[in-house]
Amino acid sequence: MSPVTEPVEHQEESLFEAPPIAEQERMVEAILFATADPITVAELSARMPHGCDPAEALVYLRKRYEGRGVSVMKVGDAWAIRTAPDLGFLMQKETVETRKLSRAAIETLAIIAYHQPVTRAEIEEIRGVSVSRGTVDQLLELEWIRFGRRKMTPGRPVTFVVTQSFLDHFGLENARDLPGLKELRAAGLLENRPAPGLTPGPESEDEDEDVEGQSELFED
Repeated sequence: MSPVTEPVEHQEESLFEAPPIAEQERMVEAILFATADPITVAELSARMPHGCDPAEALVYLRKRYEGRGVSVMKVGDAWAIRTAPDLGFLMQKETVETRKLSRAAIETLAIIAYHQPVTRAEIEEIRGVSVSRGTVDQLLELEWIRFGRRKMTPGRPVTFVVTQSFLDHFGLENARDLPGLKELRAAGLLENRPAPGLTPGPESEDEDEDVEGQSELFED
């Protein structure tokens, strides 16, 4: 169990004594249960009575949920109650039905996750084919990727990074928890393609697509 290390802003003095830690634990549990999106320690602190220590309450709550059907998970800098990782297969049908991605989208998402921040040109170089505007739009609409900072290179191309929603959906604390590239290839999520430069040039995912329209993603 990793310790809760997120700093909490200094709280004002209160005339009232803080509730017992067991009661604080119940408060944190109630907030996490009712909140769809992960919530930070600072946000928990703002909702709880003065003098409460949500970080300490999270330590006890996380331990109490060990081995249960749901667990208290850290998602980036926030916390949430989620299905235990080993029971994720029970949700597989719903996940497949609601999150259908093309192979191009899966490969693009994987490259962004492993190489972030990464530009469209870098994604195309790694994949060996052009990245269609529709593929990027789909990942943006899912809120699994977002625009990052522009690179300080000629043209100042925009970069892409994965979002907290991506980490939350796949039950990851941070991008370092991603499986290795060999595991992705073994699962059929990445193809073994010729190294960039061995082919005449990048092929296109969608030859009928208006490539010029892709420049919209790079404008200020």
